[in-house]
Amino acid sequence: MDPVFVEIGTMVEQPFKASKMSSQLEKALESLIHVFHSYSSKEGDTYKLSKGELKSLLQGELNGFLTASKDPMVVEKIMRDLDANCDGEVDFQEFVVLVAALTVSCNEFFVESMKK
Repeated sequence: MDPVFVEIGTMVEQPFKASKMSSQLEKALESLIHVFHSYSSKEGDTYKLSKGELKSLLQGELNGFLTASKDPMVVEKIMRDLDANCDGEVDFQEFVVLVAALTVSCNEFFVESMKK
């Protein structure tokens, strides 16, 4: 896996690569970046997901989410909601919005199930 650059605001730090000593969260961040770029590099702009690349990513990485949805238009709806700048593609920042929303939703479900 190639090292990635960690950007915090306008400050760019040294390349970061998760190692055996990395925390779970650091490994999760690296995995998120790697997954995005492994799908975004297949066609067109290598730093953005086309509709086809987004669909492949969702089917390959979030298939349980798609299956649970039962909505045949779910990919189109996700694309429309994520594409904040309306360029027909999803960049990494727009993609992270999806991941964050799904994480919040899963956490809420987990918390509710723990109360029962």
